[in-house]
Amino acid sequence: MSRAVTVSGGPSGLRQTISVGPHQLLSDEPKGAGGNDQGPDPYELLLAALGSCTNMTLRMYAERKGWPLQEVRVVLKHSKSYAKDCADCERPTAMLDRIERRITLIGDLSEDQRQRLLEITNLCPVHRTLTSKIDIQTELAEPS
Repeated sequence: MSRAVTVSGGPSGLRQTISVGPHQLLSDEPKGAGGNDQGPDPYELLLAALGSCTNMTLRMYAERKGWPLQEVRVVLKHSKSYAKDCADCERPTAMLDRIERRITLIGDLSEDQRQRLLEITNLCPVHRTLTSKIDIQTELAEPS
């Protein structure tokens, strides 16, 4: 069952406190974007979710197969590019979000195993969520 994520911000500044069950972390914007750089920005948190899920998915798959995967490292970057990179975009001046994901597999793996693990990366649940149509429903709640 999914736990609720609560994000709270104070009366000034961009720093946010994120609570998930017993866990807390901070989010902020870099100083150049008006924040105090006291935590990852929202896009960095999104990349962390994708990277974490990718690693977990590859680990579970390799363990199930009995493959000698010792470590997985994923480096992610987010950028925006003009939609001209997208052949079927509706507005040519629209921006397209791009996530680059570079995966390092450490272990005595065959080339076939490495290629299969590369294919499995796209099956991670966060990847599937990010590449699907997402319905976000928003409503106002009364202060408690």
